Amino acid sequence: MSQLETGFTNVQALDPSIIVDLRYATTDNFTHRVIYDFTTAIARTGTAKKLAAASAIVKEQGYRLKIWDAYRPVPAQEKLYDVYPDPSFVAKPNPNFSHQKGVTFDLTLCDADGNELEMQTPFDDFTLAAHRNHPRTATQEKNYQILDAAMREAGFFGYENEWWDYRDTQMDDYQPAAANPNDF
Repeated sequence: MSQLETGFTNVQALDPSIIVDLRYATTDNFTHRVIYDFTTAIARTGTAKKLAAASAIVKEQGYRLKIWDAYRPVPAQEKLYDVYPDPSFVAKPNPNFSHQKGVTFDLTLCDADGNELEMQTPFDDFTLAAHRNHPRTATQEKNYQILDAAMREAGFFGYENEWWDYRDTQMDDYQPAAANPNDF
């Protein structure tokens, strides 16, 4: 993988229509604390390009993507794990793990105006209802399938315990790296 693909990129530089609402930059998250001090969603460049491809797929259908979390520095992961030390939902701090190396997005599907569409649970619901195989209403199923199909076509796979968590299928090709999203 080239150096250009393994660096970091602001996802909105590739597609400004992607909505960024980083929940851990606010108190609107399960910890009710600010976890990190940035509002720019960054990811490894190869991963960000895949997200731009997924965004193009949903835009053709009249939808938009909204990112709740992207690259998450290890110190931020430590704060999350201190609050909720259950590795089924919050990974142990590790610079070689998904969010912490910039190859994962927590996201949802929105309409063209940016309104979130109905999904089976809110973000960071740590119940069985958040699992990908949990039953959904017809509306939730339709919305989930649009999101899931676009993300899979673009080169992501979903984490089984969280319907909103998508990881780059090439995540293991990336070595650990750190960046300051405020620099982007």
